[in-house]
Amino acid sequence: MNAIEMALKMEQEQADFYTQCAEKTNNPVGRKMFLSIAEDERYHIACAINVQKGKTFTPSEATPLEDMKKIFDQHKQDMLKQVSSTADELEAFRVAMKMEEESITFYKKASSQAATAEEKNFFDCLIKDEEEHFSIFQNTYSFLSDTGNWFMWDDHSIVEG
Repeated sequence: MNAIEMALKMEQEQADFYTQCAEKTNNPVGRKMFLSIAEDERYHIACAINVQKGKTFTPSEATPLEDMKKIFDQHKQDMLKQVSSTADELEAFRVAMKMEEESITFYKKASSQAATAEEKNFFDCLIKDEEEHFSIFQNTYSFLSDTGNWFMWDDHSIVEG
């Protein structure tokens, strides 16, 4: 299996996993986040197919972080409510972070061994997107597992005693 075929397999597994997570989560913002990232992974699949066919690779105009900012801005009031998460939801975020880390490692190697400039460009774009996905999952996990401290650190607040 070559690097593009492996990327197709990895991206499909991630899209499927994130779609399943969206169906299982009780948190509406979490659901939209998982669906947005699943959509990113499906876009990566379409791009991989094009690169595999020798077509020009065109990165998405919006980044995953920009997409998340829109989701969070639209649901700011929902985010400010104390939302409890189940152990299964938190585990889904841990699995998602692991999947993204594995993708990043694989894509870095694939980029360094790319046969064409188009393939290298594709893998470099995947690295950037997957790093943003990891960051989104990590921040969401931190938020859901320890909301109070997340707000303190996110706002760079100083605790006065």
